[in-house]
Amino acid sequence: MGKKLFVILCIVVAIFTILFLEKDLSWPSEGHFKDFYFETWTTNSSSTNGINGTLIDSAEWLSLMTEIEWPHPTDVLTSVDVATDPDQCSCTVIHPDATHRVGDYVTVEVFTRDAKGRRKNYGGDFFQAKLYNTELKASTFGQVTDHRNGMYTIQLALLWPGTATVSVRLIHSSEAVHVLARQRDQDPDKVYFLGHFRGRGLEETVHCNAEKSPRLIGDGSNCCCTFSDPLTEETWICRKPNKLPCSAWTEHSFGGYQARLSGLESRLLNRSSTDITLPECNIVLHVQQQTLKTSHKGKCLPGLDTPVPAGFFLQDKWMSLVCETQSFPSVEQISACVKDKYIIMMGDSTLRQWFEYLLQTVPTLEKLNLFTSQKSGPFVAVDMASNIVLKWQAHGLPLRSHKTPRADLHYIANELERLPGGEHTVVVFTIWAHFTTHPLSTYIRRLSSIRRAVVSLLRRSFGRTLVVIKSANTGYKDVYGSDWLSWQLDRVLRAMFRNLPVVILDVWQMTSCHYAPDHIHPPTVVVRNEVELFLSFVCPN
Repeated sequence: MGKKLFVILCIVVAIFTILFLEKDLSWPSEGHFKDFYFETWTTNSSSTNGINGTLIDSAEWLSLMTEIEWPHPTDVLTSVDVATDPDQCSCTVIHPDATHRVGDYVTVEVFTRDAKGRRKNYGGDFFQAKLYNTELKASTFGQVTDHRNGMYTIQLALLWPGTATVSVRLIHSSEAVHVLARQRDQDPDKVYFLGHFRGRGLEETVHCNAEKSPRLIGDGSNCCCTFSDPLTEETWICRKPNKLPCSAWTEHSFGGYQARLSGLESRLLNRSSTDITLPECNIVLHVQQQTLKTSHKGKCLPGLDTPVPAGFFLQDKWMSLVCETQSFPSVEQISACVKDKYIIMMGDSTLRQWFEYLLQTVPTLEKLNLFTSQKSGPFVAVDMASNIVLKWQAHGLPLRSHKTPRADLHYIANELERLPGGEHTVVVFTIWAHFTTHPLSTYIRRLSSIRRAVVSLLRRSFGRTLVVIKSANTGYKDVYGSDWLSWQLDRVLRAMFRNLPVVILDVWQMTSCHYAPDHIHPPTVVVRNEVELFLSFVCPN
């Protein structure tokens, strides 16, 4: 009897030893995983009693507002003539006679003026800058610094020999940015949605949105059906149908655009005033060959910062300066990388492009017919031989989509809470494009619930789950989805996930500097580079 008891005790000790060793060895290395952060953050963030109904406290809210603080015009706008005019702006290269070599940086000064040629004495213009060489299909992103006095400096890295041409675009004048900010904060109903209710042989359609705004509730006579998610505490609000109960809500769809802009505001945001190249900044630099001195790039792992530039295009191939990326020129290499992986993608159509690219590139992936919406999904593709499951689904409401069953629209946080995670699970999400018309508090509330779910997933899977967050990309240019609005959301997202062991995969710089016409849905050549960068984190060297 004593011998059997001794054997049982030995087995119990061995099991506990394995469990503890496994736990210790499974956490990412120091610098990628801060357990104290998880302990503190989850303790303080157990309910939505934070600022503006979010899971964050006042200190973090203030930090986020500081992160995205933007200067506005100092005077009341009375005419488009006082707005920044790209044709009147001037550019100069600091030290123009210097010898330029690969690995050096150049700085360009931009001086802004209005339509009458008067120097501006305040900042707030939204520029995008790059260097490019058309023949080499080369380009890289430039860092713009606003000195808030009408002068801007742009730092550009010289990363290939030969010619490099400076390009600076005025996406929005400071006056137009002021309009965008006000519209975002004060009129969330400029984009509205429809709720479709069915029952008892009847069908009714009503307006819906994420905020209970005056335009939504009207005179209050039909207000409101409020749908609350029990886990995230997110709410969706619809006007009450005339005859059907709130429980008859079955489908969701995009309603339409209804921004209220004055004539002056419309002129500031129209196509002739948006995304204009500064002719004075078309400066050609001659770059001499030199061995590019770069610090040693390590493996592509979670927790890496995004420098500027994060990389550059050369012959349409993205050369990352973040980590040691790989190429995946063959189907076999892609399949080998994602073998035995369950990859779940949640987000918008810019992430759906990844799903579609992999489906088109890897013929052994077979898409299942789930009889779901062609735009909103969910979609599932499988490769039985390589044991690969690839899934994409929309990130939940708000969503500008065709008519979609509400049962197919799931919040990201809820999906994450259902995942056990582990070394065979890869989570990818992006969330920004459908939030550009909503107040920042709506977006921050959504991110805070997702962050809590990511923390929970990483803890219960002992850090073995790879979580990749695709950044925003450029392409929006109007009041319903400006690059400036996207940039603001992207800054918030990066700040909120900065201290977590996740991958923030930057595609903003890629889409901003590529030669393809700016579009919210990048061309295949850019998507291919985005996916290859993603796969480099799935299968690091």
